Amino acid sequence: MKLGLVGLPQVGKRTLFSLLTGQDGDKVNIGLAKVRDARFEKLVEMFQPKKETPAQMEFMLLPDMDTDASRNAETLKGLEQVDVICYLARVFEDDTVFHVEGDVNARRDVQALWDELILSDQIFVEKRLERLAKEKRPNDVQRAAKETELMTRMQTHLEDGRPLSQFDFSDEDQKLITSYPFLTMKALMVVLNVGEDQLGDDSLVQEVSKDFVDQGFKWIAISAQIEDEVSQLDDEERISFLEELGIEQPALDRLTLLCYETLGLMSYFTVGEDEVRAWTIRQGALAPVAGGVIHGDIERGFIRAEVMQYDDLMELGSEQKVKAAGKFVQKGRDAVIDDGDIIHFLFKV
Repeated sequence: MKLGLVGLPQVGKRTLFSLLTGQDGDKVNIGLAKVRDARFEKLVEMFQPKKETPAQMEFMLLPDMDTDASRNAETLKGLEQVDVICYLARVFEDDTVFHVEGDVNARRDVQALWDELILSDQIFVEKRLERLAKEKRPNDVQRAAKETELMTRMQTHLEDGRPLSQFDFSDEDQKLITSYPFLTMKALMVVLNVGEDQLGDDSLVQEVSKDFVDQGFKWIAISAQIEDEVSQLDDEERISFLEELGIEQPALDRLTLLCYETLGLMSYFTVGEDEVRAWTIRQGALAPVAGGVIHGDIERGFIRAEVMQYDDLMELGSEQKVKAAGKFVQKGRDAVIDDGDIIHFLFKV
C-alpha cells in the first residue's frame, strides 16, 4: 500500500517525509515508514527478541502543487499511483517562510486541492465520453452504451461537487471502470502543519475541517518542526520534552496509525525470543488469510490459530498466565482476526 505526500511549496513536506522514512527528501522520493505502534514497542520490551520487525507503509513524495492548475499534471499523475492521498497544509505562521498565496489559509488550500481532484475526474469522464461516442466496432457497441450511461451519471455526480467515493456503483459498474485512475475514489487525509504555540489547539482542525464534513476526509494536526526536534533527542530527553509541551504521544505515532487505518489495515503480532513482528492484514481478515501473509503454506494447510489478546498479555504478564486464565483461544478457519491479536498458527501441507 502506498501513500502520496503532496502539498504546496514551503509547507514542510520534505521534513515530514524525512521524519517518516529516514530518507532525504531532496535525494529520493520513495521511502518506507514504520507504523509507530506502542503495542509493538511493549512486546519488544517484554520478549527482548533477537530481531524486531514493525509494520511498514510506503510513502511517495510528490512534486509541489502549483496555484496554477495547468501546471499540476505531473503531480496529479503521481496521485494516480497511490492508494491514499496525504495532503499537508500549512497552518504555522513564519515571516521568514513565504507562502505562494501570500498568506496562510489552510481551508483555502485544502479547497484548492479538492477542486483539482474533482476537475481531474471530470476531465477524464468528458474525454471518455467523447471516445465512447466514436465507438463503431460491433462487438464493443453494447459495452460502450453501458459505459456511456454510467459515465453520464458520474459526470452529473461530479458536477455537484461530490467525490466518486460517494457514488453508488454496482458490481457491473465497478468492472467497467476498474482500470480507470479516478482521484476522488481515493481516501484523502489532511495533515495540518501547525506551530509550537498551536499544539493541542483542537479548534484548528475543527475550523479548517468544518466545510469538508461530507467529503469524509481524515484529519490530524502535527508540528513537523517539533517532531524534528523530538527525533533528535534520546529517550529520557524525549519524554521530558514531550511532558513540557503537554504531549502524551508524538504526533508521528498518531499519524502513521491514522494512515494505516485510512488504508483499511490493521496489525497482528507474532512473538518470541527470535523475533517480534507486526504483520499487516486487511480489517476483517479471516484466520487462514492472516496466516497466508506469513507464508502461503499456512493458508493452504491451515488447521487452527492459537490467539491471545494484547491487553490480556499486558495485564497478566506472560503467555503462561494468559493460558492459566483461560484466555488463550483456539480459532478456526472462519474466525475473524482482531487488531492487535497475538497469534501462533498450526498448519500442515
